[in-house]
Amino acid sequence: MSSSTDDRQVVITGAGAVSALGFGADVLWDAMKAGRVGIAPLVHPRAESLRVRVAAQVPAFDPSTLFDERTLPLLDRVSQFGLLAANEAMAQSGLHFDEASGTRAAVIVGTGVGGETTQDAASEKLYGENSQRLHPLTIVRIMANAVSSHICVRHGITGPSFAVSSACASANHAIAQAVLAIRSGLVDVAITGGTEACLSYGVFRAWEAMRVLSDDTCRPFCRQRHGLVLGEGAGMFVIESLAHARARGAKVLAHIAGVGMSADAGDIVAPSDAGAARAMRAALADARMDPADVDYINAHGTGTLANDVTETRAIHMALGSHAMHPAVSSTKSMHGHALGASGALELIAVMGALTEGVIPPTMNALEPDPACNLDIVFHAARQTPVRAALSNSFAFGGLNAVLALRA
Repeated sequence: MSSSTDDRQVVITGAGAVSALGFGADVLWDAMKAGRVGIAPLVHPRAESLRVRVAAQVPAFDPSTLFDERTLPLLDRVSQFGLLAANEAMAQSGLHFDEASGTRAAVIVGTGVGGETTQDAASEKLYGENSQRLHPLTIVRIMANAVSSHICVRHGITGPSFAVSSACASANHAIAQAVLAIRSGLVDVAITGGTEACLSYGVFRAWEAMRVLSDDTCRPFCRQRHGLVLGEGAGMFVIESLAHARARGAKVLAHIAGVGMSADAGDIVAPSDAGAARAMRAALADARMDPADVDYINAHGTGTLANDVTETRAIHMALGSHAMHPAVSSTKSMHGHALGASGALELIAVMGALTEGVIPPTMNALEPDPACNLDIVFHAARQTPVRAALSNSFAFGGLNAVLALRA
């Protein structure tokens, strides 16, 4: 029988990633440490008709070499990314499920949009070509829960499985739900994270209308910042109770010590410092951490005029007199804003910082913004011990999710 302390503690034992910086969690982390930027000129069949000029796109790959002929027709790009990341995380964890253990595992995946490339292609055929018929697998590709279902099929998981959708906080919300499911005793293990692949013509046009996209690159916390850069990808994790991990001799990569969630209940798009601060304080309280314990914050850091100053205020509100202690960076400056997958990609950065004592940098800045009065790590990684960290995700709709981690 495990102790109540071990049951409460949730640890990461596997990680996988697909991003604009390449394939693999280690590849992503090495690129972020090095300050490599995955933002590049937009590659899209209709790029010339768009005002969007840059994006953080996953490098070209041939899914037919990675998925069998029976499975591939079922998979939108968002599911391809999610499955690849989940398979990598499972391989690292060393877990295999049988009929009994599969019932004690969950799959909880965040996505802000779901099968958008399929949706876009279907709309083009239906409205642009006036076709009366769509592909018979259109629905199963589009549905937001597709990736969680495919992960269950691939790995023999028969416990709770569902999707979480809260825009840019989707991955962190999914991970938080998985943590709570393990703590409650509902399951012992979960595959969780986020995936997004929505760089379609329609989505680009919709984001253009919001006038929050940068036309060159993402410059979080920089005086000259002028918008976010859309990205895509997936980050997936195997998490389990510490008792379960110890019983099977698993290597612990990091501890998810606390989760915090809040709703602004205010403006549908304008961020709230009070709402973000509530989520950060909740994560600290859940982790039984003091503000002084936090050595690193992976900021939401979108590079928009409103977000970065608001998040700065929120960090000061949440950490008080200790707000200048933690190093802060935004890795969106390298892998772009992958929307529902962003928190998952950023968790890779937090895990690396905890394990190696390296703070990944905020890239592309020209001049620090005095209004963002934090210890921002600009231009190059910083070597420093990291005992504990926060990972912030704040979404349109005023939905906030923060993870607190320890080494």
